[in-house]
Amino acid sequence: MSIDPLIELADLKVGFPTSDDGWKNAVDGVTLTIGGGERVGLVGESGSGKSLTALACLGLVPEPGRITGGSVTMAGVDVVSMSGVDLGRLRGGEIGLILQEAAEALNPVYTVGFQVAEAVSVHRGLERREARREALSLLSDAALENPEAIARAYPHELSGGQAQRVMLALALAGRPRLLIADEPTSAIDLLTQAQVIELLGNLVVEGGMSLLLISHDLDVVKGLVDRVAVMRDGRIVEEGSAHEVFSSPRHPYTRMLLSSAPGRRRRKPAHQSGLEASRGDS
Repeated sequence: MSIDPLIELADLKVGFPTSDDGWKNAVDGVTLTIGGGERVGLVGESGSGKSLTALACLGLVPEPGRITGGSVTMAGVDVVSMSGVDLGRLRGGEIGLILQEAAEALNPVYTVGFQVAEAVSVHRGLERREARREALSLLSDAALENPEAIARAYPHELSGGQAQRVMLALALAGRPRLLIADEPTSAIDLLTQAQVIELLGNLVVEGGMSLLLISHDLDVVKGLVDRVAVMRDGRIVEEGSAHEVFSSPRHPYTRMLLSSAPGRRRRKPAHQSGLEASRGDS
């Protein structure tokens, strides 16, 4: 893991216009760095600003919102001032994104194989046949049984777990240096959640990528990240190593989140388990 920051947010503010012609910051002064190969969890309740923070990293703040202050730099390059062409290279190339509700994020009118191959072609410049082969390899790496059949399928023909694994394959198509996973298990059952999280951890470690894992569920990030930042009302209220935050939380809000988390079986750290543990198409 590199100590040099791969992505750095400094006093980031993201605001939306108000009815009195002012601005209200939904992200209000977030400072966060992620080093090369580092895995960071960003946790907090829904509406705390986690997803908006992630979108700001990609220059994807939804209108009429905008970045109202601070900075975002990726490998030392200012993201906020990037042109459309440079942002296109950043999205999917330097940074891969796994969205909530994978089935809705996929394009319903194209097959899975076409969508993954297109992402490979755009970000890596491969010809159609090579991109097709690489798409099948990515679907296999994402622990999908019979990747050829999955490639021929349309998104509505997939289960929730299959769609989430396809999203993972898409996010990895450009060989990103940073993977942002925004609530990657929100729409799937508990057993499949465990499989997807374990798979995600394995692929991040094997690919040497950095990870920003966003979740309202502390059990999802436990054992998978090196460091945790706790977000509330647009601000980070606590940050520390995963061990420190989970064993000795300092902020009352963090203690509340931990005390309200459902008691679930502690998962093995993803990097300690084999990829085969996640195979299947559920």
